[in-house]
Order: sequence, then structure tokens, then C-alpha cells
Amino acid sequence: MKKRKILLVDDEVAFTNIVKLTLEMGGHYEVRVENDPFNAVAKGREFGPDLILLDVIMPELDGGEIYREFMADLLLRHTPIIFLTAIVRPEEVKANSGMFAGKFFIAKPVCTEELTEAIEKRLSSGISQELPHPGATAAAH
Repeated sequence: MKKRKILLVDDEVAFTNIVKLTLEMGGHYEVRVENDPFNAVAKGREFGPDLILLDVIMPELDGGEIYREFMADLLLRHTPIIFLTAIVRPEEVKANSGMFAGKFFIAKPVCTEELTEAIEKRLSSGISQELPHPGATAAAH
């Protein structure tokens, strides 16, 4: 079985190390990590992920700005994205079937089962990534 490729963009090194190890332990995913948000698009272009996990709150460049860069990139614009954030409560996300502000979200902290379920749901949904409307912001910050 071919491993699904996941790019994890988050500035918290300890968090990304744990998520990478946890996801790769099951043998279904190959995870690459980018802790510097300024390198996210270049890493995505080089890796060619099946899915991107993207933190919302990062210093200097937030997830919404990176999201817009992914959407502007011809190679990455259709890659499914799940936002990771501590700014929404798990209850808010669950009440909206994993959606918040029209985007796919996982509330931090996240358990392995919840993360894996969200990844599989997003990969199998067949929903292409939305292109932002001109002048619209990508994600609730």
C-alpha cells in the first residue's frame, strides 16, 4: 500500500515531532515537517503532499497568509488542507462536522484518533480545495 504524503506546517517543533512520529508509526503516512512558515510553499512544491496540515497562529506569517500562497501556486492549489488551531474549541469544530469559517479545522490539542479520522475523511472526500474569492480572507484568525 502506498503511503499518503502529509506536509505539516507548524512553528512548534515539539508538536510537529510528536505528530510526525505518531502518524508515521501506523505505517500509512509519510510526514514532512516545516517549522518555518516562510519555507512552507517551497517544501510543499518539493514534497508534493497529498494533504497539508497547517497551523493558523505562527509568528510573522500566519496560516491564512500561507493558505493564500498555497492557493496561488499551480502545483499546490488543489491539495487538501486542514487547519490546526487552538483558537477554536473542539466543540465548535465537531458541531460543524470539522468545518469552521468554511474551512476544514482540527482544534488543538488533538488526539491521534481524531487527527487520523480527519485526515482520512479529507483525503476521501473528493472535495477540491476552494479557491478564495477576490479580497476574501482565507481563514478566521
